Amino acid sequence: MPTSYYDLLGVAPTAPLDEIKKAFRREIAKYHPDKVQHLGREFQEIASVKAAELTRAYKTLCDESLRADYDAGLAGGGDPAARDADARRARAAPAPSAAGPTMAADDRPAGDAGFAADRRGAGDLLRKATLARFRQALGAEFGRCDEAPAPGFDLACAPLKGRFWSKPQPRILVRVVPHVDGGAIAETWGMAARLPRDKNGERAVCIFLLGPAVAPAGELARAIAAEQRKPAAHKLFLVPLNMRSWAAHIPADAPAAVKALVGRLKST
Repeated sequence: MPTSYYDLLGVAPTAPLDEIKKAFRREIAKYHPDKVQHLGREFQEIASVKAAELTRAYKTLCDESLRADYDAGLAGGGDPAARDADARRARAAPAPSAAGPTMAADDRPAGDAGFAADRRGAGDLLRKATLARFRQALGAEFGRCDEAPAPGFDLACAPLKGRFWSKPQPRILVRVVPHVDGGAIAETWGMAARLPRDKNGERAVCIFLLGPAVAPAGELARAIAAEQRKPAAHKLFLVPLNMRSWAAHIPADAPAAVKALVGRLKST
């Protein structure tokens, strides 16, 4: 399901105007050019795309008429944002000629397909930026990590035992999903539980489940508790994490290194 404007701003569909304005200021500040100028061109493009999406959401939800139309579209089960993009492209497109239909000026397909392609492109860039930030935090916290592919995960690594660690640190698994909720937790936990046991039997496994939208804490806690009751070949910890704010739900019994890594992610 496409991310709604409410999800982009992190507010409820019933949020009043002042809450929407406050949320917009909070979110748009994360993508200000001053905050991304030290990053590469690819990440600056991510910030530009996100800022444009947030601005479009803000303008729609702050206009009483536009918001009513948008809410009606959501209630109908469609994607109002896609139809809005379709309408904008239609207004901007030149009149058809006798020679036949023409492509949009940027050669992208118009309508729902074009909007979906834009979303996928932005999502891929955001995923790459998130994983790059995660690798940076891993390096800062552990020094060297051995990466090895793990089916279903975007990143899997085992921090090398260093002189400052008294025992092997947990194996780190990272998975990026559109929405961190009970279903994503059950699926991800199951994939991790089926992985072969680490050659060093002392290692626990810590799963970082990342997404731009995260379910309420109560739902997350219930889902994790249900998975913990199932048998597993190794000790598992799962940390739901919001990619937009880097807020995390860290298990109380998680290793200290996991808590330190979350701190690195927030400050990186």
